[in-house]
Parts: sequence; C-alpha cells; structure tokens
Amino acid sequence: MGEQLQVAPSEFEIIRQDFEKKSSKLGKNIEQLEEEKMHLRLDADVQRSGAEKWRKGKTKAEDDLDSLKTDYKKLHLSMRTAGLGKTSKQWRHEIREEKANTDWWERKFREAQARNKDLEKSLSESKNEQGELRARVEELEKSLYQYRNHNTTMELRVSLSKIEEMKGRIEEL
Repeated sequence: MGEQLQVAPSEFEIIRQDFEKKSSKLGKNIEQLEEEKMHLRLDADVQRSGAEKWRKGKTKAEDDLDSLKTDYKKLHLSMRTAGLGKTSKQWRHEIREEKANTDWWERKFREAQARNKDLEKSLSESKNEQGELRARVEELEKSLYQYRNHNTTMELRVSLSKIEEMKGRIEEL
C-alpha cells in the first residue's frame, strides 16, 4: 500500500509548478527576444552605417557630378571661344576658306617675287646704263678739257699772231 500511496500534490502546488514552467518558458522567450533585439539593433546599426556611407557616397557623387557639369560648361565655353565646338561641315567650310586665302596669298607672293625680279633686272640695267652714262660723261669731260685746251692754244696762237702783227706794225711805224 505504501507503494500505491502517493502524495497527491495540492492544487496550489500544481499551479505553482505550471507557473514556474510558464515562467521559465517566458524567461527563455524573453532571453531569445532580447537576443533577437540585440541582433536587430546590431543589424539596424549596420544598416544605418551602410545607409550613412551610401548618403556620403551619394553626396560625393552629386558634388563630383556638379563639378563635372561646371567643368563641362567651362570646357564647352572654351571650345566655343577657341572655335573648337564646330561641326564637321563647319570645319570643312572653314578649311575651304583658309585654303582659298592661302592660295590667294601664295599667288600674291609669286606676283611680288616676279615684280622683285623685274625690279632687280631694271635696277641692274639702270646700273649698267648709269655706268655707261658715267663713262660717256667722263669721255665728254675729257673732250671738253681737250677742246678747252685746244681753244686756249688756238686763242694763244691767235693772240700771239695778233701780237706779232702788232709788233710788225709798231716796227713799221
């Protein structure tokens, strides 16, 4: 009978045991929830950190984009100022104009060279003529000198003959 007799737990004891089991389960659930909460906080921190990096990266990318836009505008303005922002058609037209100008200037240069050659030839001929004229002037000066000398001699002869003639008259007288 001793074996059959078992102490039956009281109602209070049963409620307390149920309460302890539920309390233990709830404690474990709370621990799990707190652990999940901690993991979620860590995940949230990691997400916040990643989001912050993305925001910083986005801000830097936007700043870089703004800088590139500014640089592009400056470059485009410089190209327009320098005449580099032209279409192929505009470049071909400008090249044709420059080639026409180059041809015109080359033609003018060749004409100027031809004129220079003609002027040098004329100058050479003028120098030859000038040399010939100088020689002729020297020849004429010599002739004039000789003529003057001849005239002086003739005048002297005439004067001498007049003097002799006068001498003869004087003697006659």
